[in-house]
Amino acid sequence: MAEVNRRDFLAGIGVTMGAALTAVPGALPAVGVAHAQEKPKGNIPDTPYKIGHMTFFTGPAAVLGEPMFKGQQLAAEEINASGGLLGKRKIELLKADENAGTDANVKELRRLKLSEKIDFFCGITSSGNTPALGPVAEELKVLTMFVDGCTDFLFDKAVPNPHYVFRLTNIQSADGCTTALAIAQTWPKSKRIAHIHPDYSYGRNAFDHVKIVMKKLMPQAEVVSEGWPKLGTTDFSSHITKALSSKPDLIVSSVWGGDYVAMYKQALRYGMFQKAKFATTLAMGTAPHAVGKDHPEGIIAGVHSNYHFTYPSGDKWPLNKSFVEKYHKRFNEYPNFQAEGAYTATYMLKAAIEKANHLAGGWPEDDAIIALLEGMMVAGPAGYVYIRPDNHQGYKDAIIGFTKNVPEYPFPILDPDRVITIPIRSITAPPGWPKGEPTSTFTWIDKTWPTLKA
Repeated sequence: MAEVNRRDFLAGIGVTMGAALTAVPGALPAVGVAHAQEKPKGNIPDTPYKIGHMTFFTGPAAVLGEPMFKGQQLAAEEINASGGLLGKRKIELLKADENAGTDANVKELRRLKLSEKIDFFCGITSSGNTPALGPVAEELKVLTMFVDGCTDFLFDKAVPNPHYVFRLTNIQSADGCTTALAIAQTWPKSKRIAHIHPDYSYGRNAFDHVKIVMKKLMPQAEVVSEGWPKLGTTDFSSHITKALSSKPDLIVSSVWGGDYVAMYKQALRYGMFQKAKFATTLAMGTAPHAVGKDHPEGIIAGVHSNYHFTYPSGDKWPLNKSFVEKYHKRFNEYPNFQAEGAYTATYMLKAAIEKANHLAGGWPEDDAIIALLEGMMVAGPAGYVYIRPDNHQGYKDAIIGFTKNVPEYPFPILDPDRVITIPIRSITAPPGWPKGEPTSTFTWIDKTWPTLKA
């Protein structure tokens, strides 16, 4: 294979910095989240439409998960203010705390469907939960849209042929790939790489995908240290000192939520950010106000490849401007990617119900709603989101950036001049690619990307 230069390769797959929104991929129909609805056809019941929403309301993960509920709450309040779904059915939200643990969450999903008779199940933050809940949702025949819990394992193995289950947030493999591409573009000469990741499926997946992209684009890079803190760890000092003792050029981490806030504050005491460059998959994924002004500037700060409330900027993308303003007015805080995901999920459901009613009249059966969610593309606050019909997974172009303190906010944001965007198709195994280990995306990158010269 002819020698490929790194800059040309990154440009070739569409990695850009500070660019505007990309055009819609192909000629796909886009639906705005706030479009006006036609007069509904036929008889519409006026019983409440019950949505069971499960996310973290307690524990260190709540700074990531609780905004998810608020995003759905905001959408439900807006829809209810205009009479409800199809102008008649008010949305009623039932909360469940994901912090109860996987077994309790499975029992709670059963209870919500069988006793509370929910019409729709939504939420979920942890990747440990969707593979357990997905098969149960299929068995109970409950229409489900996971906002997150983004493990590739869900649709690769746990629910390989989904019918009732969808997921909106970018697939997990995109996280490690996005972060590694940002590193390859920004600090391509880094050689000694230390890793600190949470010791469960999300951290393992991030580690695998950072490594495979680096193997291709930064073949000189070697892993000199690995730290695997348990999820919910409060003391990261042993992992920080282990990473620093390996004398790395760069430390990569996928620690998230309240765990990340604890880790960066402890790392400040060890001078970690002066001693090595730092890149994360999820530093800016928490509720924005959870990260303090003491957070270092200029680190690569991931948002789970999804969304930061400052991008796309309001002058380019009014849907984001109005969402951020409404969310801030309602909750006196700024939204994270989870809030945007749940807000958009609710409007996707609304759009599918309206289209199904327009086609057949009356309140649509779940199968009609499902058929319209498959292949749906909507314009949400984060940009265009597309649900692939073959695997029910949502895709949006990936974003990542660099931390910066600005006078307008009491916390760091993504530097508006240095937001990196990547077309999602460039970092995702295409439809029809065989399922692989540890993921299809991993084997696709391994087999199809060129290896650059060190």
